[in-house]
Amino acid sequence: MHARNFLRLMVVALLVSFIPIASHAAVFVSVGFAPPPLPVYVQPPCPEPGWMWTPGYWAYGPDGYYWVPGTWVPAPYEGALWTPGYWGWGGGLYAWHPGYWGPHVGYYGGVNYGFGYMGVGFAGGLWVGGAFRYNTAVMHVGPGIHNVYVDNTIVHNTTIINDRHVAFSGGPGGINHAPTTEETRYSNEHHIAATSFQEQHRNAAMSDRTSYFNNNHGRPNNAAVARPMAAQSRPMNQGGFNHEPNATPQYHGNQQAQQPHYQPQQHNQPQFQQHNQPQPHYQPQEHQAPQPHNGGHGEQQPHDSHDRGH
Repeated sequence: MHARNFLRLMVVALLVSFIPIASHAAVFVSVGFAPPPLPVYVQPPCPEPGWMWTPGYWAYGPDGYYWVPGTWVPAPYEGALWTPGYWGWGGGLYAWHPGYWGPHVGYYGGVNYGFGYMGVGFAGGLWVGGAFRYNTAVMHVGPGIHNVYVDNTIVHNTTIINDRHVAFSGGPGGINHAPTTEETRYSNEHHIAATSFQEQHRNAAMSDRTSYFNNNHGRPNNAAVARPMAAQSRPMNQGGFNHEPNATPQYHGNQQAQQPHYQPQQHNQPQFQQHNQPQPHYQPQEHQAPQPHNGGHGEQQPHDSHDRGH
C-alpha cells in the first residue's frame, strides 16, 4: 500500500513538472479527494481604479478544504493580469497549481470562476494607456470608476459552461479543457507570485474556522470581500505600484444559491459543454480599445454578469 501511494505521488509530480507554472517557488499540495463545488456569490464593487479581481477558491489546510474569498487587490505593476490557481487531477490525486501575475492570462484548467474568468483567457477588461479598463458586462465597479466599457462578445466566446460549479480540472466529473497553444505560451511567460496582500488574505481565511468546508458545508459566510482581509498588517509595497488598501476589510453579504450536498468521495458528472463555435485566440494586447462607456450597467447583461453562477 505504501509503495502504491509513493508511486502515485511520483506520477503526479511528474505530471506537474510538464505543466507550465509561475517562475517562483510554490508549495506542492496534493489531495486524495476533489474540492467542493464553487459557491455562488455576488461580486462586490471594485473599490479603487487599477485594482484587479481575484476569484475565490478552495484551498487545503490542516483541517481540510477551506474557502478563500474572492477579493479585489492592487495590481503589482502596470499591465499585470492575474491567472487564477486551479486544482488538477492526475495519478489518482488532485494537485493545486498556484495562480500568478503576468502580462497575459494563462491556463487555469478551464474552470469558470466567473467575473471575467470564464474558463478561457480573461474577459474582464484590459490595460490601455497605463490604466485598466473594466468590462462591465462581467465586472461590478463602484460609482467613482469611469474607465469602463461593455463587451458581451468576448464573454460569450470565452465561456465554458459549468452548471454544477465544478472546481477542478480532469479526472472523474472534472472540467475537460486542455490548454490551447496560446494558453501554453502565456503560461510560459515570466511571472511573479501572489502579492503580500493576497498571502495575508489567504492566511486570514485559513485561520478562520468558519471558512472550512467541515463547518460551512460549502456555504461560506464570506464568499467575497471588497478588500483583502488582514490588510492592517501593512504589507510591503511592491515596485511602487501597490498602495495600501483600506485597513478595514469590507465584507460582502453571503448571497448564494443552494448548492447540492457534497460528498468528497463521490464525483457526479457535471453538465459540461463548450460553445459549438470555435474558441478565438484571445490576445489582450491586440484587442481593439473600446470607446469609454459610463453607463455599462444599463446595458443588457449576460447570465453570470455579477453572480458567480451559470
